[in-house]
Amino acid sequence: MTASAKQLLKKNISKHILLTEEKADEFCELFESRFVKKKESLLKAGEICRFEGFVNKGLFRVYHIDRDGVDQVLYFAAEDWWVTDIDSFTNERPSWLYIEALEDAEILLISKENKEFAYRNIPEIEKLFRIMTQKTHVFLQRRIIDNMSKTADERYIEFIERYPQLFHRLSNLQIAAYLGISHEFLSKIRKKISQKK
Repeated sequence: MTASAKQLLKKNISKHILLTEEKADEFCELFESRFVKKKESLLKAGEICRFEGFVNKGLFRVYHIDRDGVDQVLYFAAEDWWVTDIDSFTNERPSWLYIEALEDAEILLISKENKEFAYRNIPEIEKLFRIMTQKTHVFLQRRIIDNMSKTADERYIEFIERYPQLFHRLSNLQIAAYLGISHEFLSKIRKKISQKK
């Protein structure tokens, strides 16, 4: 793990819990650094997810392919974000999801065994993952409510306002897959918004 990757991980941890430098170093040692090329999959449907990942560089999409062969993006993960299939990772069951790099990337991976080791030997880490899990639940709950109650136009505007650092790194197809609409419908929304300016 590079020094800059370690510093970014430590900074992320410090947003959630207080950890001594010694314990933070011990926790960081439990991660394996991996470089992933653009379009390479970190996880495919049918595989068991053996990691939780912290993105040091690059951008990933976490998606599902529906019965009509359409990609449905659950979320994107850029620098300083975490990525996994929590169901597959926790329950050791085949994943329904794909995790794919949209750019050349570096990710820090922790295995289930190493995470359990951290729980036993660095008790604060359990609090770290509890807090992160709660934040993820809040995000997913809000996303579900937004999908049920807001128009596609509103969801698009909210997406570009909430994630300005992602907007220019994603194609229209990827944004449409996140919003649950067709590429053509997204083009109509963008045209309508640009005409109002």
